[in-house]
Amino acid sequence: MHFVPNITFGHPVVESLRKQLGQDPFFDMHMMVSRPEQWVKPMAVAGANQYTFHLEATENPGALIKDIRENGMKVGLAIKPGTTVEYLAPWANQIDMALVMTVEPGFGGQKFMEDMMPKVHWLRTQFPTLDIEVDGGVGPDTVQKCAEAGANMIVSGSAIMRSDDPRAVINLLRNVCSEAAQKRSLDR
Repeated sequence: MHFVPNITFGHPVVESLRKQLGQDPFFDMHMMVSRPEQWVKPMAVAGANQYTFHLEATENPGALIKDIRENGMKVGLAIKPGTTVEYLAPWANQIDMALVMTVEPGFGGQKFMEDMMPKVHWLRTQFPTLDIEVDGGVGPDTVQKCAEAGANMIVSGSAIMRSDDPRAVINLLRNVCSEAAQKRSLDR
């Protein structure tokens, strides 16, 4: 059983990409699966740098966090729109990155859920050094809201892939996040 109906690619693709691209690219695996425990070792062996799992998909987050670390990867913890950020909070000091989904996971091209921004802001306020990622409907029109709320990692699929100038979109997203982070550090 899958957590979401689509799986984009698994560890064989990661292994192939790692062989082709070398050690430089940072591979964050967003595992939208119902039993994330079973894919830790294959993803580590394939060359993943970070293993991001959904809090809703496991009964023992602590053991999974430990397993991911023991397999030499960073830990990302994701929550779906219907999950409160307080549910993630007890694990925040044990992870490298919190992912706030800004759409229901599973399909690209969905509309950005702006009402998730208070979760991002709350995490940034409570855990100022935590990497905070947003995923879903993020592009040039929505990135400012994400960055101002405190997101410093952006997942953007459709906005980049459907653009006439993907590189310009990536640079815009990166610059907006960098400027917001610099402003936050000056405001401290």
